[in-house]
Amino acid sequence: MVRSYADRPVPAEVLEELIDFGVRAPSAGFSQGVSLQLLDGADLQRFWQVTVDRETKWLERMSTAPVLILVWASKDAYLDRYAEPDKGWTDRDEDRWTAPYWFVDAGMAAENILLGAVAHGLGACFFGVPPEKVDAVRREFGVPDEQLSVGVISLGWPAEGEIQSGSPRSRGRIAREQQVHRGNW
Repeated sequence: MVRSYADRPVPAEVLEELIDFGVRAPSAGFSQGVSLQLLDGADLQRFWQVTVDRETKWLERMSTAPVLILVWASKDAYLDRYAEPDKGWTDRDEDRWTAPYWFVDAGMAAENILLGAVAHGLGACFFGVPPEKVDAVRREFGVPDEQLSVGVISLGWPAEGEIQSGSPRSRGRIAREQQVHRGNW
C-alpha cells in the first residue's frame, strides 16, 4: 500500500473507471447497499480536519493523496432486500446472516478499486476512520445516519522513491500452507 503521493492529479477518466469497478462489485441479492464518496480539492482538507487530532508521520505522507474515496455500507438495504418475497425471508432478522454481507460487499468494492488502481500504475491505501470520528465525518459531509463507515481509499500517483512502510516491512508473510487448505484442514 502506498502512503506517500506525488503532486499530480488522477485523470478524471481513470477515476471514473475505478468508481465503475467499485459499483460493479458483487452485491448480495443485488442489494446494492454500498456507497462511494469521492473527495478531492478543498474537501480533502475538510476530511483531515474532522478526522485527525494531531499530526503524525503517517498522516503527513497520507494527506498528500489527491483523492480519497470513502466507502459506506447500508445494513438496512440488505435487511430490506432479504425481507422481499423473492428472497423467502419475511423479516429483517440479522441472525439469518452468517456474515454481515453489507461489509463483505463493501470490501469487495474497495478491493476492485484497489486492483484497478494498481493496473493503472496508481498507488492506493485502504484505511479506517477512527470510530470516534465517524459522526464528525457524517456531519461534515451530510452522510445519512444509516450509512456505516467501512473505510477510506487514498489514491494517487506514488511519490518518487516511495518505500513501503508499515506492517509488511516489520512482519513477514505467513506460509501459504497456513492459509490455504485443500480438503481437510
